[in-house]
Amino acid sequence: MTVVTRFAPSPTGFIHVGNLRTALMNWMIARKAGGTFILRLDDTDQERSKQEYVDALKEDLEWLGLTWDREERQSARLDRYAEAAQQLREAGKFYECFESPTELDLKRKKQLNMGKPPVYDRAALKLSAEEKDRLRAERGGYWRFELDHERIEWTDGILGDISIDAASVSDPVLIRQDGQVLYTFASSVDDIDMGVSFIVRGADHVTNTATQIQIMKAMGGTPPSFAHHSLLTGPQGEALSKRLGVLSLRDLRAQGVQPLALLSLMARLGSSKPVELAQSHEELIAGFDIGSFGAAPTKFDAADLFPLTKQWVQGLPFAKVADRIAELGVPADLAETFWRVAKDNITVLADLAAWWELFRDGAEPQIDPEDEAFVREALALLPDGPYTATTWGEWTAKVKEATGRKGKGLFMPLRKALTGQAHGPDMADVMPLLQRVRAKE
Repeated sequence: MTVVTRFAPSPTGFIHVGNLRTALMNWMIARKAGGTFILRLDDTDQERSKQEYVDALKEDLEWLGLTWDREERQSARLDRYAEAAQQLREAGKFYECFESPTELDLKRKKQLNMGKPPVYDRAALKLSAEEKDRLRAERGGYWRFELDHERIEWTDGILGDISIDAASVSDPVLIRQDGQVLYTFASSVDDIDMGVSFIVRGADHVTNTATQIQIMKAMGGTPPSFAHHSLLTGPQGEALSKRLGVLSLRDLRAQGVQPLALLSLMARLGSSKPVELAQSHEELIAGFDIGSFGAAPTKFDAADLFPLTKQWVQGLPFAKVADRIAELGVPADLAETFWRVAKDNITVLADLAAWWELFRDGAEPQIDPEDEAFVREALALLPDGPYTATTWGEWTAKVKEATGRKGKGLFMPLRKALTGQAHGPDMADVMPLLQRVRAKE
């Protein structure tokens, strides 16, 4: 059997790390099995779904290299949902309800006050035809699926054996009063029609899965296999939901995070395997095992992306960054040396600009008061550029002889005077790149 998975986002905003975790797992399962990965846009909410989010979503996935084999849009399948709804009506599994949101809220509160679970009481099933006609004329109705009150069971790919009593769950609303088809129904129809064989999604969908299994079976379909990954929290275990807006993939990209760094973290986060930087998508796929993931909430810290990005950046050969370095204005004869010197002192590629600015324009000198006389004397011994790889050693030897200083007391004040920094690349490597010494002017 061909493995078919899907990523089914709603294009109502920019996708974030939580979405990515779902997309990546489904993508890796399909690719590892040589199967099909579907990008399905759950865009039945026409008011909130925007083309700009569709475009951004595709751009983000392409940036990450998560290619899809088919694209589907729920908005193009409304006739199919209407057909499936009629099938369920004829089977006696769909029933029309008329309560307002306020009335439903009052019912829930009353049940909770009585110590009962807030499950829909199926009052609409007791309405006469005349009462339905009157209410339909007054306010219009919405449609629920009538669950069979039995245990719904499946073996989850992450959570293990799951058993949910359908009597403890409200009959799900599948079509709203305004006619909008809701996620639970549209996804059930799609997953059956599209032959989806494996679904990975967040643990907050477990109850949805239970109801969808019954919906799929009522339509004559065979439910796919399911796995529900843990939800992400902040680094201290706090709810991440309020911060997801600033953890969109495009924001992380703008901060310089590299695709394989992000994918490497998300492919292992919450599993028993250590997080390691993968060198390719193929390596990611080969190391993926859905059974290695646990059910406990998973801590996510965006700061963890930067050591991985740094590792990836520092492993780049010059040929991969030559164009970027040329765009900075680095002379061709210095470009390869510049990369060799700068790469070990950057985290993201954008950091290169600051290093070239320092080498080109010189740095604001940092001179401690007690070193002012020493630095003045030392700079008088520094020849005019251009400098070479031997300049630093030759110059510091002269300064040592003239002043008697040695060790850190010799080298640190001179480094700070020339680069404005206490740490950085080896000064013998810096000197050939240094176009200007502002402290000498």
